[in-house]
Amino acid sequence: MAMADAPAVRFDAVTKAYDGRPAVDSLSLSIARGSFVALVGGSGSGKTTLLKTVNRLVQPDSGGVSIDGEDVAGLEPHLLRRRIGYVFQNIGLFPHMSVAENIAIGFRLERRDPGDRVAQLLDLVDLPRDMADRMPDALSGGQRQRVGVARALAAEPALMLMDEPFGALDPVTRDQLGNAYRALHERLGLSTILVTHDMAEALLLADRVLVMAKGRIVADATPRDLLAGQGGTAADALVAVPRAQAERLYRLEHGG
Repeated sequence: MAMADAPAVRFDAVTKAYDGRPAVDSLSLSIARGSFVALVGGSGSGKTTLLKTVNRLVQPDSGGVSIDGEDVAGLEPHLLRRRIGYVFQNIGLFPHMSVAENIAIGFRLERRDPGDRVAQLLDLVDLPRDMADRMPDALSGGQRQRVGVARALAAEPALMLMDEPFGALDPVTRDQLGNAYRALHERLGLSTILVTHDMAEALLLADRVLVMAKGRIVADATPRDLLAGQGGTAADALVAVPRAQAERLYRLEHGG
């Protein structure tokens, strides 16, 4: 049974290896309810593997994961996943289904009538209601990703998992959607874990940034502390990229 005072997510000595090499290495961590946490790190650092242990798309070799105090290993995967919103880079909309059918897929699986929920969700993600009848291939990338967010929110989850959700979008759309999702996070009181390789995105959207390397958390700090150089060597290297870009842009603008 879920405990009211438990963290949104807790990892207890979670380990997962592939071909004898640990992707996640005895990692323990708690994520508070209502927080927006970004997981950053290089390719192969373990961030996506860790994220997927939450909704049991990846089964740990040892250790455990709990949501609101409940061990996810004791929950049926399909029931667990209906409690968790999940948004990923490739969106995964069903091409043969309309926007409305994609958003309401969970209701269909549970043989429930969505009522006016689709219209409400389109409003929530700032898409016009008449888009409900369109097919995914008639939408822009940004619109498809908004539909993906709407679908993830359809079951009113308290927890959202986001795996490079804006990575395939152009920079302007990516920035707009990131800010729009952050506003939704606040408005709906969600707990969010965002996996991203973009340190600027992590710093601008998250309350707490976790830097992973070789399956472990090597930095755990607020964006302000990371910018102040308090995250350690690995974090400093990631922060240096957007900082150097900002400095070059400043010099270009001011002729320096």
